[in-house]
Amino acid sequence: MRHKAETSDPSALARSRREFVRRWGEMASYWGINRTMAEIHALLFASIRPLCTDDIMAELQISRGNASMNLRRLVDWGLARRTHQRGDRKEYFVSQSSVWEMFETILLERRRREVEPIIETIRNCRDTAAAELPRLQGSAREEARAYLSRLQAMLDFLDTMNRLFNLVLKAGEKGMGRLGKLLIKTLG
Repeated sequence: MRHKAETSDPSALARSRREFVRRWGEMASYWGINRTMAEIHALLFASIRPLCTDDIMAELQISRGNASMNLRRLVDWGLARRTHQRGDRKEYFVSQSSVWEMFETILLERRRREVEPIIETIRNCRDTAAAELPRLQGSAREEARAYLSRLQAMLDFLDTMNRLFNLVLKAGEKGMGRLGKLLIKTLG
């Protein structure tokens, strides 16, 4: 919870933490999560000690329901985990401290929730249109071929991006630095 000294005259560290939490929250939509979820995640990430729901509510000025719902989502995503303090019945929460693991978790979850379903939809659309193609004549057939070509190009692109993503994961945190240097040298 906030100390009175922090509230009236925040230290540079406290101001920095609040700015980090605020900015991380602003970026939430880019990660496919809501602002409060991102702010709670940033607060947990910036904290060296586990925080309970009351701490989070006080710091972010949010309701218990809002805090609980977003903490549950962070746990579901694998971005936070529950922990307990000896002699205290409250649940506490901590974030992953590894930036690599955090981004890997976010990217894997986004791929599962967003990319894989769109790929499946595009494949279904392609297969449906391809099944209709033999029955079409003239301009309708040409239009269907162009449509199929565009869908296939999109699938090929997404497949390439997926393979690159898998290579990045396979390279791991240490290999990522080497991979980055190689790309800069090759493309830079």
